[in-house]
This record gives sequence, structure tokens and C-alpha cells, in this order.
Amino acid sequence: MYKHFLVPTDGSALSNAAVKKAMEFARGMGAKVTVLTVVEPFRVLSINPEQLENTRAEFDRHADLVADKVLRDAEEVAAAIGITCSTLRMKSSDPAKAIVEVAASNDCDLIAMASHGREGFKAFMIGSVTMKVLANSKLPVLVYREP
Repeated sequence: MYKHFLVPTDGSALSNAAVKKAMEFARGMGAKVTVLTVVEPFRVLSINPEQLENTRAEFDRHADLVADKVLRDAEEVAAAIGITCSTLRMKSSDPAKAIVEVAASNDCDLIAMASHGREGFKAFMIGSVTMKVLANSKLPVLVYREP
């Protein structure tokens, strides 16, 4: 049915759980997996405390280290499950748009991702990447929520 999953992750505990579940599902289907992490650029005006405390160079260096760790962790999960995965890291101020574009340009046929379940004011202020992907993707989106 599905042959190529795109699995976006931000490295959070919930995303890590979704990565593992998506890889187990992919293994069962014989599908390949591409793991994506999107690094948002430094902003002078931000609600993200890390961006308020760091300079642009410090933020970029830290963001690159975090992205590398997120992707390395995903590769370790894949190895433990017995599959291989490819990894991608990109910078974008619109992670949802980047996810949809990467899925299309890599011939993925399913996006499997976590949802933090933000609602109301939090969803409005912070945004829901998953909701934006659901609204804009032409591909099926499998959403993992913590049980």
C-alpha cells in the first residue's frame, strides 16, 4: 500500500515516539522511511526563549547540533528496528510547508507525524504544524497522539 514514508520530527519525546511507531509500521509494510527535521531560522522577535537568549551565530550552531542529534537518534531507532532510513535537515520559517514540499519532491506516499494537541490560544500563538500539514498535504497524513 505505502512504499515511502516521510517522518518529520522535532526531537521531542512525542515526536520520538511517533518516529518509532512509524518505523515499525513501515517495516511491516516493507516501506522505506525518510526522516526530516526542519530548523527554523533565528528571529529577532520571538516567543522562543532560546532565540531571545542567544546571538544568531550561537543559535545557528546550537540548532545544527540539535538537528544532528535528532537525526542520529532516528537512525539509531531504525537500526534497532531493523530498517534503514534516510535523513534530511532543512531550514525553513514554515515547517509545515517544508514538510509538504519535501514529501512531494521525494515521492513519498505517506506523511507520519506526531501532534502535540495544542488547542485554542496556544495553537493560535505557537501554531500547529500538524494541522497545517493536514490542511495543505495532498498525501495521506498519519497522526500519532500519545495514548
